[in-house]
Amino acid sequence: MELQTWLLYTLAALGLSLTPGPNGLLALTHGALYGAKRTVATILGGSLGFTIVIGLSMFGIGALLAANIGLLVVLKWVGGAYLIFLGIQVWRSPSLADSRGANTGSSNRSLFQAGLLSAISNPKGILFFVAFLPQFIDPINSLVIQFIVMAATFVVIEFIYEFMVAALADKIQPWLRRVGKNFNRVFGSVFIAIGALLPLRG
Repeated sequence: MELQTWLLYTLAALGLSLTPGPNGLLALTHGALYGAKRTVATILGGSLGFTIVIGLSMFGIGALLAANIGLLVVLKWVGGAYLIFLGIQVWRSPSLADSRGANTGSSNRSLFQAGLLSAISNPKGILFFVAFLPQFIDPINSLVIQFIVMAATFVVIEFIYEFMVAALADKIQPWLRRVGKNFNRVFGSVFIAIGALLPLRG
């Protein structure tokens, strides 16, 4: 990949990462509930998920989804159901005072799995990368090398962004602690709303 092409891709990937999405919201929520350090597990799970999504997109699975409307519909409902499940979990979580004081509630493995599933459960992501990545692919050069460069670039940008979001949530946690379970209910409701609307969108 030429330097100029990579710089354009990096700029586009930065814009994509800054667009609010389920993984950024999850990093915000987990940063407030568990702290920035523990949220690294969530972000690593999301990073793996995005790597899988980029790989599927670059190697043709995304095109299959675009052609198979029935499969896309199924994945939309599965992704929406998972986000609703996440929302219910956040809604029912102990207040910040309880969860942060005891530093319990979820293992690092479960945080990792939440990040992973959030990244791969939205077929819109695969379809987006199907349209997004070909703009930067050079058919003459190795697709594997380009995949490594593109995936690594996006994952590094996304990791930094999500960690900054989690760190900010961790920093303002004393204020969030005062609002108690209202924080959980607000962000749980957002997850539920996204999950309910996701399968209904065209």
